[in-house]
Amino acid sequence: MIKVMDLNFLGHSETIASFLVESSEGPILFETGPHSTLPILEKRLSEHGYQIKDIRHVFITHIHLDHAGAAWAFAKNGSTIYMHPAGERHMVNPEKLYNSAKRIYQDDMDRLWGELHPIPQENIWTVPHKEKVKIGNIKVKAWHTPGHAVHHIAWQIGNELIAGDVAGCKIGNGIVVPPCPPPDINIEDWKASIRLIKTRRFDALYLTHYGKITAVKTHLVELEGRLQNWANWIKPFLDNNLSKKEITPLFQEYVKKQLVAGGVEGEDLARYEGANPSWMSVAGLARYWAKKEAAD
Repeated sequence: MIKVMDLNFLGHSETIASFLVESSEGPILFETGPHSTLPILEKRLSEHGYQIKDIRHVFITHIHLDHAGAAWAFAKNGSTIYMHPAGERHMVNPEKLYNSAKRIYQDDMDRLWGELHPIPQENIWTVPHKEKVKIGNIKVKAWHTPGHAVHHIAWQIGNELIAGDVAGCKIGNGIVVPPCPPPDINIEDWKASIRLIKTRRFDALYLTHYGKITAVKTHLVELEGRLQNWANWIKPFLDNNLSKKEITPLFQEYVKKQLVAGGVEGEDLARYEGANPSWMSVAGLARYWAKKEAAD
C-alpha cells in the first residue's frame, strides 16, 4: 500500500507529497521533497512510526529540488538513493544544479528549497529502463519517462505508478496541468511517455503534486491535450519576438482562466501556483521552441 505524506510546502496542504511503502525489509521512501520541508517529512514519518535513520531506500523520480532536494540528508544517514543514470552527476556534484536554481530564485532560495549538498557516489544506485529493484517483498520497476526532464523515472509498484511530474499536477478536484520548467521540456518525448503509461493500464497514478489518481485514462488524455494547448498558445508570441517578461503575465492570466473554468478557486489557486509556477512554464516552453527551431 502506497501512503501519501503531505509536506505542507509554503504552508499549503496538498502541494508536494512524499510516498511511503512498507516492505519486509523496512520502510521505502519515494520522493523526499525539498530540504526546506524536511522537518515536516520527519513528522510525517514519525506518524507512521519511523525516523530518518530507518529509511534505507529512497527512490526519486528526478533531481528537481521539489522532488529530490532533501535526498542528500537521507544519504548522509546511509540511505541508498535510486535514480535515473542521467541525474547521477548532478547529485554527486550539485553545484551546477544549485547555481541554476539560485539564478532563478536568488534571495528566496533558502526559504523555498533549503540546503543542497553532495551525495557520495557509493550511496547512489542508477536504474536502467524497465529494470526491477527488489527490496524484501516489494518489487519496484523503473520506467524512464522523459519529456518533463531527461532524467525522469516513474516507479511501478504492483499495478500502481509513482509518476513524479510526467503525469502532471492535479490538486483536489481541479484540472490537470503540465509543469514545464526549463531546461528539458520536450513535447514529443512527453507525449511518448504518456503513451507508454497508457499502454500499461495502471490502476492508479500517484502525483507528487498531488496525490492518488484513479481515473487514469481520463487524466492522461486531459494532460496531453493541455500540454499541446500550452505549447501552441505560446508560440505566436515567440514568433512575434515578445520577451518572456512580456509573455509571462499574459500566460498567467490564461492559466488562471483555465483553472477557474475548471472549478479551481481560493487557496487552491495558490496551491497550483506553488506546485507549478506559471512563469516557469513560459521559460520552459520558450526554450523548447527555440531548441526545436534550431534543430530544424
